[in-house]
This record gives sequence, structure tokens and C-alpha cells, in this order.
Amino acid sequence: MLDELGIVGISWRQVGSEALADYSLPVEQRDERLRAFARAEALVELAYVETCNRVELVFATDDGSDRDLRAAAFELLTGAQPAPGEAERKLRAWRSEGACEHLFLVAAGLDSAAVGEVEIAGQVRLAHERAQATGLCGPRLSLAFEEAGRIAGAIRGGTALGEGSVSLAEVAMTHVRRRLAETPGTVALIGVSAMTERAALSLAKAGAPFVVVNRTITKATELARRFGADCLSLDEFRRSPPALAVILSATGSPEPVLDPVVLERLATVGEKPPLGIDMAVPADIDPDGCRHVGMARIGMDEIVRQAEANRDARLLAAADARALVDEALPRLRDKVVDRVYGPLFGALQKHYQETATTAVQRLAKDLGELDAETRGQIDAWAGSLARRMAHLPTVGLKGLMRYGPEGSLDAFLKGLDPERRSLLRRAVHGDARHTDVSEEADDPKA
Repeated sequence: MLDELGIVGISWRQVGSEALADYSLPVEQRDERLRAFARAEALVELAYVETCNRVELVFATDDGSDRDLRAAAFELLTGAQPAPGEAERKLRAWRSEGACEHLFLVAAGLDSAAVGEVEIAGQVRLAHERAQATGLCGPRLSLAFEEAGRIAGAIRGGTALGEGSVSLAEVAMTHVRRRLAETPGTVALIGVSAMTERAALSLAKAGAPFVVVNRTITKATELARRFGADCLSLDEFRRSPPALAVILSATGSPEPVLDPVVLERLATVGEKPPLGIDMAVPADIDPDGCRHVGMARIGMDEIVRQAEANRDARLLAAADARALVDEALPRLRDKVVDRVYGPLFGALQKHYQETATTAVQRLAKDLGELDAETRGQIDAWAGSLARRMAHLPTVGLKGLMRYGPEGSLDAFLKGLDPERRSLLRRAVHGDARHTDVSEEADDPKA
């Protein structure tokens, strides 16, 4: 039963990578705004995925409704009311298995500008961890994210898509290597992130000198120590930058970390202004400031365009990876049935047991006083009968939810009397969520 899952968001395909900054939630407001959005839209689970190529909301409802959340999502992400039709034009939406498939493709790097991009799996995992930390992630999204991570690992380790340089950081490194071939010098890596870590690894292998710069010096020290490089705090770097050949920046700052004043210093400290490679969204290196001091700047839009130029060739290697994604969907459906709807099966079995117990109590009153052994035999017989009675509807429900049409559970519940219908609904969505599930309810020998 995946019809409760959905995704709505925007990627570089719609607006370009650098314009995604207009749809990015400020870090200091992110959790509060996401919680408010979940309450307002009656979402039982919600996660926020932000990468250099996309901003997306992954959510779950409790009723499988197919409401279009694009207008509400547009307002959340931009802080502005959309013009008529604007949200529908700019944002894309996926539901049910389509949403799961999209999440798998994203985590595996199959929906990236650089097909097979390796950093994206870590960014998707971080989105899952943030949602868990804020209490917005429940069993449905956890299962989807866990399966997405498993698929990403299987594709990296088991297909040709994992071979070679499949990272936007590596695309950026081609510019670094070209500049160093022309004017050797030191490279500054600003920010400690997946992007800068891969760049550090590439530079270390090439024997190129580099310095790690970060707002928090302890993080810069840790990364620099791994590769025997120097490090500076961001404040120190901004006050007195060294002579550099290249700056590669990838931070999460909402404002440029290299403003016009700092760029002026960088342009005059060496014989030639350094090359600026800006892999951040929003931008780390002020574009107008670069133009003013005559400093070349390469932003995410240009890096993505170069990655897309190699996309067709890499898609030929993606066939095996796509097959793994297709195989994951029925597996996720089974896991959702077992984990999410397990409490329903437990509640169903409990209902049968309580019905049997009530019947035995009435029978005991009619029969009069019974010795302990006889009462024990009657109780055991009633319990066994209850388990047998619960087995058939439990197995049938699992079959409907795994293989039946969407809405099978609702159709089943509508056919019950109001009391039983309410009890089973609470087992899935209410206070009986943690009902224990006995394997005996699914055992044909019970």
C-alpha cells in the first residue's frame, strides 16, 4: 500500500541549479516551517530533501488522498503566494509507486545531471536523519528512505554505473586541474561537505597543495589532517587570504561567504586573480563582485551543463541500475504491509481473542462452577479457535494490500460494522499503533 506516499518539488531541469536558492528553506527556520506545513496539510510524515540539483518534499498522508500540494508547497518554499497556474508549471509531483520510484532514482543518482552521482545518496540519507530528528518521519517514509539507500549501494557496487568519475565534484575538478596546469598554485576548499571532501581526495592524489577553510575550525582541522593539508578559519581567511590559484566553495551559507570586499583582497594578493568555482546553492562567491575585480567564476549551472553533456553516454550504463530500481518497488510494498499495517493484524487477532474470552465467560456462567483443569481446557480451545478464525482475514488483508487495487483496505473496512471499523482504523492511525503482532495469526497451523 504505497498510495499514501507523495513527493512535490523542483529541480535544475525547471529553473537551473543556481535559481534553486529561491526555493530553499532557511536552515534556522526549516524545522519550524516544516512542522507547520505538516499540520496545515494534514500530513502524518514529512521530509525535506535539498541538494545542489533539487528541493523536494517527501510526505505521507493517512488516507491515501491525491490532493495536489503544489500550490501549498510553492508558498512554503518561496514564502510567496503563487500566481494562478504558477505552482503547477514550476513544481512537479509524484504519488504512490511513482513517488517511491522517483526517490529511488534520486538516491541512486539516476535522476542527476551527472548520472550516477555519488554524493546524492548521502544527501538523501541526511534528509531522512533530519526528518527523524524533528519527529516528522514515521514508518512509511523510513521504509522508503531505507530502501532508497539500499538501492543506491547496490547500484554503486554492482553495476557499471559506479565506475569512473560520476560526481559533480569531479566535473568541477576538471576546471581545477586545467587552471593548475596553466598557473600552478594552492587551492582553497571552503566548507566541509561531500563536495569538498571528494575534491580534497582528488587533489591529494595529484599531489596538489590545498588549504581547507571552514567557519568551524575544528571541522577544517579534521579534514586537513586526513590529507596533510593546511587549514584556516573562515574569518581568518576573509581577513587575510593567501595567494591562490583556485577557490572551490561548497558551504550551506544563506549569504555569499566571499563578498566583494573579500574578493577585492583575493584579486590583489597574488599575481593573477584566482579561479572561483562555486558549488553552493545559494551562491558562496558573489557573482557581481567577481565581475568587478575581473575574477573568473564557474557556478553550478555551468557545472551541471557539462555533466549533462556526458549524460547520454552514462545512461547506456544505467539499464542494469534501472532494473534494480524496478525490482525494489514490490519489495517495498511488502515491507510497508508488514511494518505499517502490522498493528492492524495484531488488533484483528486481539479482537478475535477478546470475543472468544467473552463467549467462554458466558458459557462458564451457564455451566456453573467448573474445576480448574476443565476451565483451562476450555480457555485453550477458545484461544486456538480465535487464532484460526483470525488467520483467514489476516492473510486475505495482506493479499489485498500487496496485490489488490489501491483502496482495498478502505473497501474492506467499509464492509464492517462501525465498532469494528473504528477499532481497525485506530490500529493503523491511532492509539493502537503499537499493538503487538503475533506470528500465530499468520500461521496456517495455528
